[in-house]
Amino acid sequence: MYLTAASVAQKAIAFVYFTIVANQIGKAGQGDYFLALSVTTILSVVSDWGLSAVLIREIAHDPSQAVKLTRSTLGLKIPLILLGMGGAVALAILLNYDLSIIKLVALATLILAADAISLTFFGVLRGLQNLRYESLGIFVGQILSATAGLIALRFHPTLSVLILALLVGSVWNAIYSATRVAKHLGWKAILPSFDAPRAKQLLRLSLAFALASLFVKIYSYIDSILLKQFMGSEAVGTYSIAYKITYAFQFLPMAFIGGLYPAMASRFANGDKDGVAKIFDDAVWYTIILAVPITFGIASLSGEIIQAFYPKFYDAAVPLTIMIFALLVLFVDFPVGSLLNAARKQNVKTIIMGVTMIINAALNVLLIPRLGIAGAAVTAVIAFTFMLAAGLVYVPRLVPYPISTFLRRVLPVVFCGALMGGVVLLIKSYLPLPATILVGAAIYFIGLLLTRSLTIAQLRYIRRLIKPEPNGLEL
Repeated sequence: MYLTAASVAQKAIAFVYFTIVANQIGKAGQGDYFLALSVTTILSVVSDWGLSAVLIREIAHDPSQAVKLTRSTLGLKIPLILLGMGGAVALAILLNYDLSIIKLVALATLILAADAISLTFFGVLRGLQNLRYESLGIFVGQILSATAGLIALRFHPTLSVLILALLVGSVWNAIYSATRVAKHLGWKAILPSFDAPRAKQLLRLSLAFALASLFVKIYSYIDSILLKQFMGSEAVGTYSIAYKITYAFQFLPMAFIGGLYPAMASRFANGDKDGVAKIFDDAVWYTIILAVPITFGIASLSGEIIQAFYPKFYDAAVPLTIMIFALLVLFVDFPVGSLLNAARKQNVKTIIMGVTMIINAALNVLLIPRLGIAGAAVTAVIAFTFMLAAGLVYVPRLVPYPISTFLRRVLPVVFCGALMGGVVLLIKSYLPLPATILVGAAIYFIGLLLTRSLTIAQLRYIRRLIKPEPNGLEL
């Protein structure tokens, strides 16, 4: 709940900031800006190499090893960070980008380095099942980046300075996360060390996570790279609007799974499969309850949303209407992926992601020349649907949770969302946008109660969860 609340605030700030930036720099500028960050994000896989995921799991299994694991991970990451930074610039050169974009990528690699450090230290805290510090860190970091960016837009509105503004928040998180780990484990914990046997073990354990992360980054950003090759920077700029709106909501399941993943790993270690199944069912309920109204609400109001916030990007409405349905699939896939990883079945998840990456790349090459930006959106929905279906097949082999239980949990909620979306489409021409949203929300909420997808007992439990802690948030 700490991380979800902080992520809501962070994403709200990020949305306002992104909207201002996009409308100020235009389609071509937005395309180059998004492309530079996309290339760097792909190579961020090298800087982490799946080590943070291993760190979380191993510390959750045995907290007494936290200091040794943290130091060994840092010792491995330093050369990996340098390799990732060089790889990002090399990829930009290989793709024959203009010198201006290559310079943007080079600047963005500084963000890559700072994020790799904070990812490690926040991973330590996640393994200790303490998410409060990460919650505060991401919120403050976003405020710092947005403030720096707005100052840049006022006095020196160049893409290079805007990327440096993002670096401000990343550096804050790197420093803040390091101090929090030092407080819990001692300053020695943040000093890198290199132990050859332990390094070899960490690299072996992290390989599947690294490949999975690489596949994720490629299938998440290959569309932007191919759009640049086939259609140019303006197409990337337009697509980035639909992309950003869709993926902006990913923080909701990511925050929730951030707390559940170490809990799943701990219960698997103790052989409590029934407990894991209960956590998994709760996670599916949480993600589907959140995903459905966002998906059907945005799909039914995509034109109005683009007109209200991005009037210069009017042609982003159609890809947004299509692509937002990928969000529904992605939300539900988070619990599936976390279950497989917590059960040490990351190899299975990696294979699924690898096939998803191939499907995504092939369909993008096939559909973008024929359908343009909409082709990339259609590809995302198809590829992610395959990823979810493939993962679900494996779930009953790990915990007592049949597919029929999953469908009974999900389908009534999807029905409520489809009903809400249909009503919104019918009434949006007759009511102001705020009133339309309120009516849609009321229909969805009533539908959940009628189908017993949401009960009064659950509402009371949620109210208890969000009751403020008496000790507050420690700084």
